[in-house]
Formats: sequence, C-alpha cells, structure tokens
Amino acid sequence: MLEYRISAQRLDPSQSVARSQSAEIRLATGLTGPVDAFNPAELLLASVAACMIKGIERVLPLLDFSLDGVEVMLYAVRQDDPPRIVSIDYELVVDTEESDQRLELLHKNVRKYGTISNTVALATRLDGVIRRAS
Repeated sequence: MLEYRISAQRLDPSQSVARSQSAEIRLATGLTGPVDAFNPAELLLASVAACMIKGIERVLPLLDFSLDGVEVMLYAVRQDDPPRIVSIDYELVVDTEESDQRLELLHKNVRKYGTISNTVALATRLDGVIRRAS
C-alpha cells in the first residue's frame, strides 16, 4: 500500500499553503481568496487532471503510444444544499497521429487505472471524452 502525507497551514484570512516534501501550493481558503491560488474545488479538478496526465505517461511505453502533447479540460457542477460537487465532465485532447482505436485504448487505460479519478468517480459522476487535437 502506498501512503501520502501533506500538511496545510493558514497564512492569513484569505489563503493557506499546502506542503509535501519540498513542494508547496498556495490555496485560496478564505471567503475572498486570492485569484492567483487554487480554491478547494479547483484543486480537486487539478488533481483529477494531474491523475489523467500521469496515467497517460504511465501507459505510453506499455502501449507504444506516440503523442506530442496532452491537454485536459474539466468542468464541475456544485450544488449548494448540501454543498457538494455533483458532476465533473472532462475532455482529454491528445496531439497524436495514432488511430482512433488506439486513442480509445489510451482513454480506457486512463479511466481504468487512475487512482484519483477512480476515487472521485465513486463520489460523483465523472464523464468525459478523448479527442484528437486539431
């Protein structure tokens, strides 16, 4: 089993910082947080995106898949009462010359083996598509 640890500390009424090893990320945690920091919902979406990109990196050599770039765009819907994210939609855009079948195989692997995306999918609707960059 892998284990993960971070620490987070309030810096002032509008922001905090999270740290892991030698990395840190500023967080917008106040009612009016800074616009140059991620709020909790944006941080969740960034985690899903990072998971998908990392999953792609993991399977590239296994599938002998060739690409020049990847972009992930996510859109979440939040309800107010009780507050929660009710859905996340994503679009994976891959710059590749691989066939449509291989592109779908890449998507299948990303969905099947993503630690964060699988965890999030248990709590909310997570749907998306993969497409070739134009």
